[in-house]
Amino acid sequence: MKAGAMNGIVLQHPLDRAMGNVYKIVPDWNLRDITSSPDKLLDMLEDRTSKTLCEQFLEGVNGEPGDRDLIHEMMRTRNLRHIDPFKDCYTFFMDDSSYGKSFRILQKKKETLAGFAPAIRAGVCIPQSHGELVLHRQDTLLQSLVIIIDDILEEGSKTRKQGNAPKADNSAALAGAFSKLSTQPKQGKLSIHDLISSVQDYRSALEERLDLVSSEPIVLAHDVNHYFFTRPELVPDEKGRIPGVHTDDYISGAVLDALRNAVQASATWQYIDQLLGLLNTNPDKVYRPIIVQEISNLCHLEYTRAQQAFKRRVQTDLGMKWFKRVSNVYDKAGNVRVTIKGNPEDLTRSDPQLHYLLRLCQPETTAAKAIDWLQKLGDLHSSHPEERDRLQAREVESLANLAIITAFISDITPTISMPAASKKKSQLFVSRVHDLEAELNLLKKDLDLLDFASPIDNLLEPGMAEGALKALDDFIVDKTGTKLGFLYQDLIQDCLAELNHQYQQAKARLTKTEVPPPLPLTVPEKPEERIQHRRQKEKTRTTNTSDFEIRASDKKYTDDDSLLKTVKEEIKPAPVYKVSSATAQVFSSLFKKSLARSPVSWVSFTAAMAELGFSVVPKFGSVFTFYPPPPSSSPPPETPEAVQQQSPNPKRRPLTLHRPHHSHIEGCLSLIYARRLEKAYGWGEDTFKTA
Repeated sequence: MKAGAMNGIVLQHPLDRAMGNVYKIVPDWNLRDITSSPDKLLDMLEDRTSKTLCEQFLEGVNGEPGDRDLIHEMMRTRNLRHIDPFKDCYTFFMDDSSYGKSFRILQKKKETLAGFAPAIRAGVCIPQSHGELVLHRQDTLLQSLVIIIDDILEEGSKTRKQGNAPKADNSAALAGAFSKLSTQPKQGKLSIHDLISSVQDYRSALEERLDLVSSEPIVLAHDVNHYFFTRPELVPDEKGRIPGVHTDDYISGAVLDALRNAVQASATWQYIDQLLGLLNTNPDKVYRPIIVQEISNLCHLEYTRAQQAFKRRVQTDLGMKWFKRVSNVYDKAGNVRVTIKGNPEDLTRSDPQLHYLLRLCQPETTAAKAIDWLQKLGDLHSSHPEERDRLQAREVESLANLAIITAFISDITPTISMPAASKKKSQLFVSRVHDLEAELNLLKKDLDLLDFASPIDNLLEPGMAEGALKALDDFIVDKTGTKLGFLYQDLIQDCLAELNHQYQQAKARLTKTEVPPPLPLTVPEKPEERIQHRRQKEKTRTTNTSDFEIRASDKKYTDDDSLLKTVKEEIKPAPVYKVSSATAQVFSSLFKKSLARSPVSWVSFTAAMAELGFSVVPKFGSVFTFYPPPPSSSPPPETPEAVQQQSPNPKRRPLTLHRPHHSHIEGCLSLIYARRLEKAYGWGEDTFKTA
């Protein structure tokens, strides 16, 4: 009961006033009575599931009053009142078709009441001020029962969702694992070190996603499909028109969008990480406000990017009827403008989930406001899991990304006293990213990757994905003067140099010393000069590989490479852990080299992590952070040699993941999970063995 309630608070007994008027609405939903005997809950469940709403309105359980009479008694003895008097309004509870409908008498009141008389005498037509309280009681009680049923079914299913693993082996292991699983969020203000750890976790996730997009054709095809089928052109304009849907014209642009957005996201969080590092190592009072303002602007940029990506999914899926494309109108970067039509508030009762989704898409919904809508959406999914199933996988994924940046802004704001985003101060990264986005958008019309990606699933054929990425890389170099990865890496370096220059200027003015001369213009404004400038810079690079390579072949070292030899010498084999057969099966499915990986349920995955000592802290919506146990509490490796391979205090960072659509890890998501676990903890296919 506590787990299913907001903040774990429920009535202790029927007269508990700690929750205000709740004890007048649902006095029977209290800990003392419900836990008095198993029959109490079972009788309530049977009553609410076997009787119609009309019957529940009139009849109670085991001779107790029905919902109408209970609310009437609360009004008589406990002064329960609705905030709205509803003058001359009446609610009917006669049958299913009219149940809960209310009417206001505007004229001929005496005659109208005479017509209502039979229903009033039968007690199925009551004043709306009374009827609304009855509906509120039924709604609250039914939601509470739905939540507790969901929790009971989930608990009971933990030993069944294990594929081919023997049930006898699963039961005890999973029960013990979930008893260790913590789901209580941490409290208090985070330290700068905690923030850096959080950023590095998400930065690592984005780097691994970029690596997968450029090395695994199934992930590349997955992302290109998403960008192709969520493009703004698929939204009807103000006259209901949609350009040709089944056309290859947009495929090449979708490939560029998939890679560009993966690179930009990775670069943005790398820059955030570096700024927080500067903030942590340089306490200079002159430098600090400059860095903090840049971080604020950067967070606003990333929130806006995540919000636009989320809107892109919603406007082509669940919320398509609520958006319109504005003909021949584009933003500064050349993106098609799509706006919400109608008032989302109209959906408050008829479709609350869509209402929340549309609110999250509105430009006026800031990160601070998004917290409330995300929490409401999470509560809705907890009480009505079927609502979450209405979402498409791409909506769930983009919602998780929006939740991550929203949670980060919520965490960082009190820690560094972050100011509001500014359109004038420290717009170093923001302005450069917008200019680069506009430059790349102009190139789409000349990009042709159809030999490799038409149809999109042709990328899954041998050599096609690699060919597409090489062709894209060559095209970007030809049109911009450098690789896509270097466009963003140079952008970060230029911003850091400009930040330091601003600091030197501010410090000089404060100490009244000579002000440093301005930095030379990093990138010329004219396209021809800009391309030539980049080509000249290419000649001075010490390496041909950026931090954000989009081609897997450029990331690999040869056996003769000294760097690879050094890395091989430093890497030690991961220890082998003895685990239950259920946990061994989970990781075997994730790390299996075959493309035909077995799906893994989210319940099974969290159970396996719990068995290894991990605790999980829920963020917003479907985002969860797994915190590793201290070394002393980790499951023992199989051999003494493996123990020696572990350092006394291995640095094991937390891992943030989003619960997959339909709560099953499968397809390209299996690759993503496996890669993240491998990079974070060194785990692999041979790490776990059945005890």
